[in-house]
Parts: sequence; C-alpha cells; structure tokens
Amino acid sequence: MIEDEDEAFADNYAERDQARALREQARAGGLRFEAYLPPALADWLLDHIERGMFADPSEAVFAIVGNFRDLEPHQDLRNELLRRMLDVSAAKLESARSGETVFAELREKMAAPRPEAARWEKVQR
Repeated sequence: MIEDEDEAFADNYAERDQARALREQARAGGLRFEAYLPPALADWLLDHIERGMFADPSEAVFAIVGNFRDLEPHQDLRNELLRRMLDVSAAKLESARSGETVFAELREKMAAPRPEAARWEKVQR
C-alpha cells in the first residue's frame, strides 16, 4: 500500500487543485458534474429508475454518495463488505473462462466501433 499521499495521487494533481478551487463555491451552491457509467452500471441504474427506486440519475448519485459518506467512519463494516465482495469474485473465478478466450473476445470487442453513450436529459415538469 502506498503511504505517501502525493505518490498515491500523483496522476491527478489537476483534479485535486480543481476540487480545492471549487470547495467554497460548492459549499454555497452545490456541485454539478457529468458522469459516464460503463454499460453494466448504466443498465443497473436505468433498471432501478424504471422500477421507481430513483427518480433520475442525479437522485441515485445523491443517495449513493450519501450512503458511501455514511459508511466512511465504519471501517469494520466496509471491511466486511469488501470481504463479501471478494468472496463472490473468487467464486466467479472458479468457473471463469480461459485467458486466451477472454483476450480473444476483448480484441474483437476493441476492434468493433463503440456505440455512442446514451445521454440522460432532465425531464421538465
């Protein structure tokens, strides 16, 4: 594990500077940003919106970030969650395909043109 914070985050100085510069304005007026979700997460989120769990992606981000923040001081719960996630991953690995098969599929997928990402538009009421 990297103990030196500067070394751990050496690749995002600009982002850290931007966060520092926006802090006061965000404290007063909030923060707007654009996010990209890879297909599996996008599908999960849209499914939850369709089922009425969230009204829109911004509500989901609000709830999920709030949950993450609330769990932050509870390292024991976070460790248990991580352990369970690793257990599930290990179980999936036991039935995993060969590396050759996976790399062949990845090469094929990377050679294909990428579809354009869907864009959520706020519904005006």
